[in-house]
Amino acid sequence: MRAIDLSSVTWRRSSYSNSDGGNCVEVAENVPSLVPVRDSKAPALGVLLIGAEAWGCFVRAYRSTST
Repeated sequence: MRAIDLSSVTWRRSSYSNSDGGNCVEVAENVPSLVPVRDSKAPALGVLLIGAEAWGCFVRAYRSTST
């Protein structure tokens, strides 16, 4: 397993997050073949690395059920 340097990534908060900062999920872009995901309320707890293809499936499935 190789180490992944996330020190220079830019985190983007979910547009579904409320203005109080609750229930926030952040994702980082521009990491080849992976989508790093973290809890913005507790970023020190770590990052979940999800394959880009699996993330795409998740987003499409979510969008199809949330409309």
